[in-house]
Amino acid sequence: MKFEPLFFERNRVGRVYTGGKLFSGLFGDDAVDGYLPEEWIASAVKALNKDSLSEKEGVSKIKDSDIYFDELLEKYGDELLGRGNKLRILVKALDSAIRLPAQVHPDKAFSQKYFNSSYGKTECWTILDTREDAKIFFGFQDGVTREDLEKAIDLSETDPDAMERLMEVIVPKKDEVYFVPARTVHAIGKGCLILEVQEPTDFTIQPEHFCGEYRLNDKEMYLGLERSVAVDCFDFGKAPDSLLEPTLIYNEDGAAKYSVVSKDHTDCFIINRFNLTGGKATLNVENSYGIYIVTEGEGALSGGGYEKRIKKGDYFFMPACCMGKYEISGNLTVTECY
Repeated sequence: MKFEPLFFERNRVGRVYTGGKLFSGLFGDDAVDGYLPEEWIASAVKALNKDSLSEKEGVSKIKDSDIYFDELLEKYGDELLGRGNKLRILVKALDSAIRLPAQVHPDKAFSQKYFNSSYGKTECWTILDTREDAKIFFGFQDGVTREDLEKAIDLSETDPDAMERLMEVIVPKKDEVYFVPARTVHAIGKGCLILEVQEPTDFTIQPEHFCGEYRLNDKEMYLGLERSVAVDCFDFGKAPDSLLEPTLIYNEDGAAKYSVVSKDHTDCFIINRFNLTGGKATLNVENSYGIYIVTEGEGALSGGGYEKRIKKGDYFFMPACCMGKYEISGNLTVTECY
């Protein structure tokens, strides 16, 4: 295999909620809502859908080929990921036209105990765009108890706002970043285009009876767990501050790099952001791969005789064995995840 940056076929994933209209501004898709409101980026994770479009739904396919990313990783893991490493993140773009159910994701200990997985689902959201009246919900309001949650679960069968009233409301703005630890209640409100970086699972406990007009079954609400066990996943303490302020790493010759999520926040993933205004930046993560998403502008990816124009909405995977050999340039904003 010739190792170079990997680009992928588009990978829109089905959900039971509607959305995707704001993908028009990011990917150039038609500005319509439907039931494919998520784009899974450089993904080796299968979606946990009741009615999957295919047995590989959620797994990315290499551009202009029939090769799936998980198959390539299995064959060339050391070269692509760094010796002994695993692909420990999942990156998505999602746009919801409705408020999603109040939900929580397991931490590693809960996942290991109940799902035989070493990964939970800590995640981070970057707000790429919003519609009118966009909202997100994060953390329980002060004083909410387990009994309050249990009551709201029952009420949600006939009262669509029962769970919403338990949570703190945030009006998000473009470019803001929110960190969502595992076990913290949250919900994406209608009208948010989000770049989400998370641990590589699709584990979601969402104990509301409806997602919009779609009625969730018990498996979709509780992931096959008893209700009392699923509710154990919620943290009823005060939620940590969710809004992150990126910190400048360097700014020189038209190229600035910011730390968005660091080891000080989590051991699950790192997120950086490049803002280029005519400058260039070398992509160089030590002993690791990188997933890169162009969120604004256009420019080039080049190195060792390779050159490809890149623009808003493009994304690619940089193999570990290629790190330090390629650079981005132009007038663009690029998010780096590893």
